[in-house]
Amino acid sequence: MPHPHRRVIATRIGRSLAAFATVAAPVIAAQPATADGRPAAYLDARLPVAERVDDLLGRMTLQEKIGQMTQAERVAIDGDRDQITTLGLGSVLSGGGSVPADNTPKGWADMVDAYQSKALATRLKIPLLYGIDSVHGHNNLIGATIFPHNLAMGATRDPALVREEQQITAIETKATGPQWVFAPCVCVVRDLRWGRTYESYGEDPGLVIEMETGIEGFQGRHKRDLSSPRHVLATAKHYAGDGDTVFGSSTTGTFTIDQGVTVTDRRTFGRIDLAPYVTAVRKYGVGSIMPSFSSVDWKEDGVGNPVRMSASKELLTDVLKRKIGFDGFLISDWAAIQQIPGDYATQVRTSVNAGMDMFMEPHTAPQFTRTLLAEVQAGRVETARVDDAVRRILKAKFELGLFENPYTDRRYAGTIGSPEHRAVARRAVAESQVLLKNSGQALPLAADEEIYVAGVNADDIGNQAGGWTVTWQGSSGDIIPGTTILDGIRQNSSNVTYSADASAPMAGHDAGIVVIGERPYAEGLGDVGNGHTLNLPDADKANIDRVCGAIRTCVVLDVAGRPQIVTDRLPAMDAFVMSWLPGSEGAGVADVLFGKRPFTGRLPVTWPRSEDQEPINIGDRTYKPLFPYAHGLRTGARTH
Repeated sequence: MPHPHRRVIATRIGRSLAAFATVAAPVIAAQPATADGRPAAYLDARLPVAERVDDLLGRMTLQEKIGQMTQAERVAIDGDRDQITTLGLGSVLSGGGSVPADNTPKGWADMVDAYQSKALATRLKIPLLYGIDSVHGHNNLIGATIFPHNLAMGATRDPALVREEQQITAIETKATGPQWVFAPCVCVVRDLRWGRTYESYGEDPGLVIEMETGIEGFQGRHKRDLSSPRHVLATAKHYAGDGDTVFGSSTTGTFTIDQGVTVTDRRTFGRIDLAPYVTAVRKYGVGSIMPSFSSVDWKEDGVGNPVRMSASKELLTDVLKRKIGFDGFLISDWAAIQQIPGDYATQVRTSVNAGMDMFMEPHTAPQFTRTLLAEVQAGRVETARVDDAVRRILKAKFELGLFENPYTDRRYAGTIGSPEHRAVARRAVAESQVLLKNSGQALPLAADEEIYVAGVNADDIGNQAGGWTVTWQGSSGDIIPGTTILDGIRQNSSNVTYSADASAPMAGHDAGIVVIGERPYAEGLGDVGNGHTLNLPDADKANIDRVCGAIRTCVVLDVAGRPQIVTDRLPAMDAFVMSWLPGSEGAGVADVLFGKRPFTGRLPVTWPRSEDQEPINIGDRTYKPLFPYAHGLRTGARTH
């Protein structure tokens, strides 16, 4: 059973959902009209989107166009929401952990609707796009269904499940206001030392492409689906090469690999890093794409002259928009253009001319609008480039149906964190478990066995959810409602002893379960060399030694965002399972441990023997990992 205070949180959320699972009543404002008093053509939902965009664009001033290209963080405008009106902002976002004071479905929807009312107070009443990082569920909202992170979903090899997961995420997100998610990450991770490893579906571009069904889950199968309360605008990120940067190449703070440099040739880049975006655009029609913080350094013209992705006209315009055919809009990452060389005016000019359409300038939106206006007036940015950017942004807003229904449709708020949604997440957890070793058929366990459980990560829902959970970096502890792995074990057996540090007596136990792993982190703060290592902590090693040395059957579970170095401890284990970062439904881990579901997961990345073996990937000339890519043992489900 969940801890009592987890149940209190869940009950509070449930009351909130029951009280506010209604459709918000729209606020009707006076509508713009033509000289003869008729409504403007862009407000006519019967007209084609392209015609509506043309009509609206023709009515806009340069300042209004620039406003549409600008995105601010909610914290920066919350004290003076009239900035949305005066700047004519096209978008507002919540960064990781940026939440309303009332972090409930109603609190979110009320906040987003309040911002929207300020956008509708502008001359042309262009509605606001609200963006959020729903990367493994609506993860900023306490009480939402939190799914396993992407790397675990890659282990499932189940595209239909990924589609279902992302549709649930879309439903839970849109019911609280945001219509746009900065997901999925379709990067191809080529070095496990990267702090964002768990955001990737795997090291093989073919696997990443297979999992892009999630885009359809977010957006729907057809453009018309975008306007429904069951879908949101998706963002493929981070274009392109962010999982393929060279270790030690990052110049951002203490990062070692995140936001670094991809050193490659164009052919290899196309095969490894670019391929998922071709699918995202041509097969799934992804509505937005986020260029990476990282840089690319082409081997063809000599290494040593990297170009930031936000400044690359070749990759943003020539390749993505023209060659691949992307007709959505580009959104820059968090203040990313400020990493381009030069003063701020140079940064703005360079990125706009490279092809960036909307600018995530969290705390510098007023400065951005002033700067871009001056650049256009000085002739350094052509009006046609601005028009192209705004046309793409408006197209998305029309397709989302925001002009007809700008306020939050709350009809599905009651499904947030529902048993039905959590059941899907629990199945995702079970399917993601990878059985790497199973000597003597140690698994599955029998319910009547005396079970000894050790390790902090066995009973820490914050650790098992990882980064991007309630806050940007995530945190340990009971931060969300759900079940821990220990809760799941206790659901299957009444004979369980738990000792976090393996100090409790072990005599008389039939099987020991040691849960090892990482603590939460996100982005470059999780880079190896930046306070992190792939090696196991001493406490985890000690727990393995104690339990595996004393109990007949010893099972080790690794709860982490990436493979860890277990080479020297593997011989002591009877069974070894990679559990990844399962999210809120830890009971799914126990489902396979006890044979309620079979082990079917396969590694989406190569498991190294040592940290200095990185980077190692399938297809390398010298390939001698501890466990190869796609390794995963199978078990049958118990019949009793």
